[in-house]
Amino acid sequence: MYCYYGMTTEGFKSKEIILQAQKKFLGKVTNKNVIKLFIHERNANILDNLYRLAKIYTGNKKESEKLTKNIIKIIVKLSILYRNDQFDSNELELANNFKDKFRELTMVAVSFYEIEFSYDKNYITNYLFKCKEILKELIKRHLTDKTLLRVDKIFDFFSNPVFLDSVFINKNSELTETVHVIINDLKELLDKDL
Repeated sequence: MYCYYGMTTEGFKSKEIILQAQKKFLGKVTNKNVIKLFIHERNANILDNLYRLAKIYTGNKKESEKLTKNIIKIIVKLSILYRNDQFDSNELELANNFKDKFRELTMVAVSFYEIEFSYDKNYITNYLFKCKEILKELIKRHLTDKTLLRVDKIFDFFSNPVFLDSVFINKNSELTETVHVIINDLKELLDKDL
């Protein structure tokens, strides 16, 4: 049914269909060129290096790919939701809170890496937990339980105490080179106001 001068389309909303199609399409996407539409190249480099770091740490290519794909899917879904004005005022406040906490987490990670003996596992784990909870609260109305589980898996990986110790204490390990590149990229992002 057409919509002329105040007439309705009987519950049909193109914007909702478009949003659903974008989300569904995202689930099938692995093409780097399509992902570049949503993720800046600098951030894509960080994701590539997070994949390398996870692969070196776990020794498991498949698990590392899945972790990285989950991060990408969440970033892109957030971008789609934001671009389609799907967040209400409370959720926009949550999004800003997440952005601030994530920026602080990034600064903490950089300083823990660069300043000897400053690493505090409980402190960084606490920040990771706060970021995870804010993100889940932000997306719970829009995305599936499967996506919420992806968020848990991502943050569980990065808050693993053994992993954190490997990154921040054992600086002469096989992870060192990749961590150093990630830290430099994060510093660059901070300089450009993340």
